[in-house]
Amino acid sequence: MATALAGLLVFLALVVPNELGGLTPGAFVRIPVEGLLGAALLLVLPGRARRVVAVLAGVLLGLLTILKIVDVGFFAVLGRPFDLLFDWSLLRAAMDFLTGSIGRVGAIGAAVAAAVLAAAVLILLTLAVRRLTRLVVRRRTATIRAVAMLTAVWVVCAVLGAQIVPNVPVAAHSAAALVAGRVGQVRASLQDQRTFAAELATDAFRDTPGDELLTALRGKDVALAFVETYGRDAIEDPEFASQVGAVLEAGDRRLGAAGFASRSAFLTSPTTGGGSWLAHSTLLSGLWIDNQQRYHDLEASDRLTLTRAFGRAGWRTVGIMPGVTSPWPQAAFYGYDRVYDSTHLGYHGPNFSWATMPDQYTLSAFERLERAKAGHTPVMAEIPLVSSHAPWAPIPRLIDWADVGDGSVFDSMAAEGAPPEAILTRDPDRVRTDYRRSIEYSLNSLISYVETYGDDDLVLIFLGDHQPAPVVTGENASRDVPITIVARDPAVLDRISGWGWQEGLKPGPQAPVWGMDDFRDRFLTTFGP
Repeated sequence: MATALAGLLVFLALVVPNELGGLTPGAFVRIPVEGLLGAALLLVLPGRARRVVAVLAGVLLGLLTILKIVDVGFFAVLGRPFDLLFDWSLLRAAMDFLTGSIGRVGAIGAAVAAAVLAAAVLILLTLAVRRLTRLVVRRRTATIRAVAMLTAVWVVCAVLGAQIVPNVPVAAHSAAALVAGRVGQVRASLQDQRTFAAELATDAFRDTPGDELLTALRGKDVALAFVETYGRDAIEDPEFASQVGAVLEAGDRRLGAAGFASRSAFLTSPTTGGGSWLAHSTLLSGLWIDNQQRYHDLEASDRLTLTRAFGRAGWRTVGIMPGVTSPWPQAAFYGYDRVYDSTHLGYHGPNFSWATMPDQYTLSAFERLERAKAGHTPVMAEIPLVSSHAPWAPIPRLIDWADVGDGSVFDSMAAEGAPPEAILTRDPDRVRTDYRRSIEYSLNSLISYVETYGDDDLVLIFLGDHQPAPVVTGENASRDVPITIVARDPAVLDRISGWGWQEGLKPGPQAPVWGMDDFRDRFLTTFGP
């Protein structure tokens, strides 16, 4: 029995796919060539060498299995595999997410469980390979016959392209292909560092004087709001489009009545499912930041960010950062005159899962701390809104702006709806419904803010940072996110008439699609002299 279990464990380690979508019965009706080659190697090696190779094979197989498990998580959340060079720092981001969603104790428990699982996988696979090696030695003749027969079957199946299940060949070499793919990934990542260094050295606006920057926006307060997980699917997927579209259509009417107009299009984000900072830095820097190494290299440079450009041109620049809960030394790179993190926004209400405060409070604090000051210098603010961050529960409600106060008014709302940890057990349909409702809340907060506090000097730019995880969008969703510019002064929107953006808060299917890294240069060029 133990030997059978050892064989099953090794077989599963070789054929189990690294994506949840591949976990079908057909994935296990396969002959892994790596197992045949391994058995053949063990047959020809002398005793001492055979024992060493068996241990090494078990460890390598264990590491490969751990990589597959990690890949499953990355595909489920970010829609891509784990990057062996650049993604280690995301482990801390994962812990922060778990801490915000299920509490510190739960996050530590999850980390311990993951470490125990990894150790168990390594130990069990090493023991399994050693046990099978002893079997190979004891039953040498039978093993030779079995390997020869299975090898012949494998070759025939490979030549014929045999498939019991469509797109799943019986003659499998997926483990070897995964290893080869990761070797290629490492090589590409190293080359990418050199490529990005050249891109970073080129900046058409690096030496532009302040009096030649953003001249068409003089005197305006410019708010750049990122709406967490506000992706193209939110306005085009039939499951969300009618409700979210109704919010935007009602917003058009309400803002139109208040004298505002808007133009919308799409940007392609460098990330999906998570990694908001990659999207923020891409838009602000005008460079494609799609991995952690590019992000770190960017922040070590003197690149002119959009924030710095406003500062050079005379604006007061601030970051309204409800999602920043710990020291953030990188803020200096972006060029803020002041950063209001979660501890400096005056909030005394409850957390809403990962979200430290409701979007309505964040916008209210921006108004109170900056725009409401008499005779204030024109301000440019980056405002990442976090109420639509996973796990999308609980969700606050919009209230009268006069009642927002210090946020304690939201106390009772934090206990409504499903608890955040329930995302692990909630029905996927419920998860998607909660996602939609969170987007509706964030959009309504922005629309209501403009209605309440907007004037001739306000320019609001709001956009999604990235699409939500595949649990919401399904597999192979685009990386496009909506972007909208709202203003009461017609001269602002006249400036972008050549962009081809569509009227209103909701871009249609034929709206232009730019790379998110294109926005900085187009914006600075359009609103320059």
